[in-house]
Amino acid sequence: MKVLNDDNFDAVLNENAVVLVDFYADWCGPCRMMAPVIEELAKEMEGKILVAKLNVDENPDIAARFQIFSIPTFIIFKNGKPEQKIIGAVGKAGLLEKISSYIES
Repeated sequence: MKVLNDDNFDAVLNENAVVLVDFYADWCGPCRMMAPVIEELAKEMEGKILVAKLNVDENPDIAARFQIFSIPTFIIFKNGKPEQKIIGAVGKAGLLEKISSYIES
């Protein structure tokens, strides 16, 4: 899993065809609940998509840029552009359903 910040955010998005970004904070209960799910997805989807996370407290400018008002929020980026925003602890099945339409078969 890639950890994103102000310095590498745009470069990582532009280097990878499909990226799922987990916008989270350490103090957020639902974020902590989703953390193992995100780790699992990162392993399962390796080679298909990049799974990354960004701490909104440490990177407020990026959070503001993508209008992150609730966490966890997940954004699926394709070719560097935000395609879909998923808000809340949706679980693994919910994330996989959303991701599947962006994966090359």
